[in-house]
This record gives sequence, structure tokens and C-alpha cells, in this order.
Amino acid sequence: MKREKNRQEIPETEVPVKKKKKRRSVETIIVTYFFVFLMLAMMGNLAYFVVTESEATINNTYNTRQELLASKNIRGKILARDGQILAQTIVDSEGNETRNYPYENLFCHIVGYSTKGKTGVEAQGNIHLLTSNSFIGDRIKNEMDSTKNYGDNVVTTLDVDLQQVAYNALGVYSGAIVVSEPSTGKILAMVSKPDFDPNQIVSLWDDLISDDSSSVLVNRATQGLYPPGSTFKILTALEYYRQNQGNVDSYSYQCAGSFVYEGHKINCYHGSNHGRVNFQKSFEKSCNSSFVNIGISLDLNQMEKDMNNLLFNEELPTDLVSKKSSYVLTAQDDTYDVMQTSIGQGKTQMSPLHLNMLTCAIANDGKLMRPYVIDRIENHNGAVMKKYSPSSEGTLFTTEEAQFLRELMAGVVENGTASKLKGLSYTAAGKTGSAEYNGETADSHAWFTGYAPTENPEVVVTIIVEGAGSGGDYAVPIARRIFDEYFKK
Repeated sequence: MKREKNRQEIPETEVPVKKKKKRRSVETIIVTYFFVFLMLAMMGNLAYFVVTESEATINNTYNTRQELLASKNIRGKILARDGQILAQTIVDSEGNETRNYPYENLFCHIVGYSTKGKTGVEAQGNIHLLTSNSFIGDRIKNEMDSTKNYGDNVVTTLDVDLQQVAYNALGVYSGAIVVSEPSTGKILAMVSKPDFDPNQIVSLWDDLISDDSSSVLVNRATQGLYPPGSTFKILTALEYYRQNQGNVDSYSYQCAGSFVYEGHKINCYHGSNHGRVNFQKSFEKSCNSSFVNIGISLDLNQMEKDMNNLLFNEELPTDLVSKKSSYVLTAQDDTYDVMQTSIGQGKTQMSPLHLNMLTCAIANDGKLMRPYVIDRIENHNGAVMKKYSPSSEGTLFTTEEAQFLRELMAGVVENGTASKLKGLSYTAAGKTGSAEYNGETADSHAWFTGYAPTENPEVVVTIIVEGAGSGGDYAVPIARRIFDEYFKK
């Protein structure tokens, strides 16, 4: 009887039922949390895409949404920093649209074109130019009238007067000029020659692409790669400073016009004999012999690491389409390669934009600001839709290193190869370069990179004049005209 009573009080089926419920409850919680986590991850991915990737995706050449936007909106204007029109769409009485560039060749590479593909700001700001954020009332009225809306306008950082002076100063030479603001990264002017009229791009297209030797469409400022010549001595000097813990005062060298080492010979420019030079004098006079002497004393493994940290062999941090500069010297290379590289010759290749960015960092106490050319997006009525702000890309030089290089560059103007910038209403600093190509001393590109004023740099100018010769004779006078225009304002 007792046994039967116990069985009634605690049925055998009750315990298993409770365990199943508990197990199901745990499984339900796990599945629920998994799907909640999955949903949050999808939402996060969508938010990231909208913020960082959506513009690039819509701007993709193969995205058909561009055609839809173009069918509803008239492509917006591209404007200079003061509102002058650099590109606009003209609509005739029959509704035909023609893209017009009022300044013709002047901004052809940096503003670009939107027919036969898109380049420059036309490509970078494409989605904004095709999108209309006009007042809602205007859009409703246009919809009722079957009329297109006006696309948004892209306001750039470009200065028309500086661009015109730089363009005129480069003259008939091929080459490139970059003018920028070191404290912000704003591109104020960018010139590349040879050039073309973007208004005529359709009629010129077949001739341009059928000529394999033509590089007219290439923006030499961002995509041109050149031997940096003596402008690279900025970096050779930096490396010596780093590897000698800042002790450069004890350096001394007797220049006899050439340097011979292990059967290899390097001449100073035009065989100049600089006599006894210290480190500062070596830099001011751009003494090849002294800098080869410096170069062969360096730890090449450390130098390779430092050059990579200074943006060689990698994509430049900018939205501008650019090519990687090249530094390939290793500790395994022969002595002649070391000698050539230390003065910016040999296999080293550099773009004007890259050199401009390094100069900006020097002028900005070592901090590199991201170069950019679009300042803001405005709707057709002038209301600001989006504002682009300066952004830092980190520190390339310590404050002490930047100050050391600035003192060297100031000496180039005061006592050296850039003396044509001396004694003006403003102070300037920089480094000249004469970069040999084709293996011939007579064939040299003329370089200059520098900033002004010396005490508190506001503007950086980087110039290459192809095949012109000496940087001091050809690039420095161009820099002076640009600085003059800048400070005239």
C-alpha cells in the first residue's frame, strides 16, 4: 500500500517532462540570440556600407543607377572655391545637354571630363552631380511639368588665379605643378602638361587613344613618375639625421667635383667643385659628391623601412587617382645603386603629388594632412548638403626632424640653389633638383618643392619641368610667380 501511495504522489512521467521543457527553453534562447546577433550584424554592415561604400558603388562605371539619375537630373556644376564655374551643363531649346568647360584647357586634368568616361572631379563627385537635393517644392513642380531637376553642385578647393599663374608659368614645357595648403591638405591648384580642351574630348578621342606615345590624358601631377633627383636629398638627409641620433654638426667632406668609390664615379652637377662642406652646406649647394658619401654610410635595411613608412611603394592616402612611387634599394644591391639612389637617381621614381605631400608634412611640423579637392556639396539653391573637413593621415616626421629639414630648406634659399626666392616681401624655403634621365647628364628634369612663409608655412608648391635642366634655373622662377600671386591676395 505504501508503495502504491508513493507511486501516486510522484508519477514517473513528471520528472522527464520537466527536463524536456528546460532543454527546449535553452535551445530557444540560443537560437533567439543567434538570430538577434545576425540581425544586428546585418544592420551594422548596412550602416557601414551606406557611410563608407555607397558613393563608390554608385559611382562605379557599371552601375546602371547613374543612367536613371541622369534621366531625371541635369548634371550639376563644378565650381572654384570662390564660386566661378569650372564645369556646367548647357541645355538648348530642344533639351539637348552639352557639358561645357569655360576655362577650356586650364583645369582639364584636375576637373576632368564626363564624356568618354569620367576623370578628375567629374569622376570623384559624379554621384553628387547626378543627384538633386533642390527644394522639394521645385522638384514636385518639375515632376508635374516633366522637367528635369538640377543636380547638386560640387564646390572645389581650387583657386582660379593660382591655377592660371601656374599654367602660364609652365609655358610650353611638359610637366606638372601642385599647389596645396599644408595645414589642411587642400589642393589650391594642379596643372599638368601637355593638356587638351575637354570641350573637344569627343572629337579628339580617337586620335588620343590611337597614339600609343601620347600621354596627354595622363595627369602628370598624380600619375607621372619621375626620378626625384636632388629633391630626394631631403630624405637622404633625414635618414642620416635619424641614424646618427641628430648629430650632424661633426659632418665634413672635401668636394673635388666628383666622388669615386669601388670603381664607380658620380659627378657634381656640371662638375662643380664645392670644396670643404659641412652638412648644411652640402644640402644648400646640392653637392652630389657629399651626399653619395653620406649615402654609402647608411644602414640600407633601416632606410628601406623608413622609405616605406614615407609612402613609397604604397597607395597614397587621397581620393585623387594616383600612382605608387617606387623605392627598391635593398642591402643586397650593388654599390653603384646605393650611390645613385642617395642623390635621387637610379631606380627611384616619385610623383609630384607624393613629393608635395612630404613637403607639406615638413611644413606642418611632421603631420600629414590628407590631400583633397572637393570642399563641399551644395544644392542648386546654394544650401550646403555635405561639407568635407581636413583629416590627418598621421605623423611622418617628429617635430625635431621637421624643424631640422626646415632649417636645411631655408638655407637653400638664403645661401644655395634657390636664391632667386631670396629678398622678397615674403620668406620661402625649399629644395631644387636636376633629375637626369635617358642616362645622359644633358637630359635633366627641373624640380622644385618648397613652402612659404618660412616661419609659418601657408602654401606648398611642387614643380617638375620635363627636360628643362636645372631646378634652380627653371623651376624656382615658376615657384616665385606662384608665391607672388598667393601673397598678393
